[in-house]
Amino acid sequence: MSNPRIQRLQQLCVSRLDTLSHILQVGQAHLPDRDLIDERLAPDMLPLGAQVAFACNQPRGFSQWCAGLPIENIDPAAVASLEEAHALIADTRARVLAISASDARLDEIKRIGMGKGRYCELPGDQYVSEYLLPNLYFHITTAYAILRMLGAPVGKADYMRYLAAHIRQEV
Repeated sequence: MSNPRIQRLQQLCVSRLDTLSHILQVGQAHLPDRDLIDERLAPDMLPLGAQVAFACNQPRGFSQWCAGLPIENIDPAAVASLEEAHALIADTRARVLAISASDARLDEIKRIGMGKGRYCELPGDQYVSEYLLPNLYFHITTAYAILRMLGAPVGKADYMRYLAAHIRQEV
């Protein structure tokens, strides 16, 4: 089975889940006496726990779609602690690493529920680039912003830590 595109998406999703886990760890380490899971950027935005759930729903849903399974999203209210958030990230990471689909899956049409009876249908590659990745980044960024707003010392190097292996120093 040829799946270099799927493998690249697996690597991408896993590295971004690792980033999410890392920024949560930084938040925990620097704000140990604060219940971070219910913190939010604005009153009308969802809290940190929901941001983790939605970030995990993207690669999790991709793994389910690749396996031909129905998409079962995590209820954002179900993430009630940072321990649960880390467990969810670890479970999602394992699901992504278990994907064994062929790259041909990315040529198939993916139906995406858009809430309130609405949906769109996109080829798998477009589903990944136009829906999955923007949503994944949005929710990781929002989690990052919540922790940053609370004073956790997270910065761009934490957010883009997946590039660390590629950084070189000029001589």
